[in-house]
Amino acid sequence: MQVLRSMPARHASPNRVGSVGRVALYLPSLVGGGAERVMMLLANGFAERGYMVDLVLAKAEGPYLKQVDTFARIVDLKSRHVILSLPGLVSYLRRERPTALLSALNHANVIACLARRLARVPTRLVISEHTTLSVSRPQNARGHLVPWVMRWMYPWADAVVAISQGVADDLARTIGISAEWVKVIYNPVVNDELLAKAQEPIDHSWFRNDAPPVVLGVGRLTEAKDFPILIRAFARVRAQRQARLMILGEGGLRPQLEALVRQLGLKDDVALPGFVANAFAYMAHAAVFVFSSRWEGFGNVLVEAMACGTPVVSTDCPSGPREILEDGRWGRLVPVGDVDGLAGAMAATLEETEYPDVAARAGEFNVDRAMDGYLNLMLQAAAPEEAWTRGNGA
Repeated sequence: MQVLRSMPARHASPNRVGSVGRVALYLPSLVGGGAERVMMLLANGFAERGYMVDLVLAKAEGPYLKQVDTFARIVDLKSRHVILSLPGLVSYLRRERPTALLSALNHANVIACLARRLARVPTRLVISEHTTLSVSRPQNARGHLVPWVMRWMYPWADAVVAISQGVADDLARTIGISAEWVKVIYNPVVNDELLAKAQEPIDHSWFRNDAPPVVLGVGRLTEAKDFPILIRAFARVRAQRQARLMILGEGGLRPQLEALVRQLGLKDDVALPGFVANAFAYMAHAAVFVFSSRWEGFGNVLVEAMACGTPVVSTDCPSGPREILEDGRWGRLVPVGDVDGLAGAMAATLEETEYPDVAARAGEFNVDRAMDGYLNLMLQAAAPEEAWTRGNGA
């Protein structure tokens, strides 16, 4: 274990919740997508409010490391795998005895539950679920074991958070806990930094005023994001009108996606530039943002695009988009995997000249609101474990 950065805490606000020493956030790393960004934003927000914050990582790596607030302390457990971080986390809890520990992602949540029990400290534990478990877990022996382990250990936590109602309902069904013990807190997405970055210029010829409209997708190039469907749907739109498709992100499916683009004869109209430092500027300049996922926990990038004022189209995947778009009020929803439906929704949105005020809706998913929800759970009295037992039907 190594403390990578030790900084003096800001003076705490007199209005903060309770009298608190240190709060900690634990997750595997800052590599990856939505959950990692959420935890980084929460750590920064807690530090800005005057809390002493430890961001405890199984392995301190990932692009979000450089975005962590200088007043948040980074603790590196130096573990190659999350399960190997257990001894380090136990040692950390015994030494620092934080008032509360918030963890994210189910494999890290299990380790957090076990570590808190082994450490025998009064730290309040809140665990957060960021994906729809029934469809995201691997279909192998490990995937079948995960819900059983979660059902056994999640009651050891003082509170469980789901990032959408769909995730909460699915979690309760899949691991057999009482839904009343799962609190829904929507992700912190919109902040001043996002809005400022959305105003930055883009040095790309596709976004000149006289260029064809750009359809934008953003996310890791993985099965869950279903970018093949987006490419196939775009091919049908492109057959009817001028347009271009850009997909920002990197991942293991890049070769397959590039092959599909060549197969459909779209290499001049589809670009996969990889990871970009400021995706928000691209969102702000796109004609329409398309969210094509098969499954999600929430859909951060959908809200980000809306915050940039960009019209959106989304699959009605589990879970998140239907809640974000309020059953289609703020953007078209189409069934998962429906190429024709997605193409039609994209084409119709490109033809429109008036759109709903998606930025106003996105503003409801702000960092302060999410922080209030998490802090209220992290700093309240612990729920009695026997209530969990009753809820589980044990």
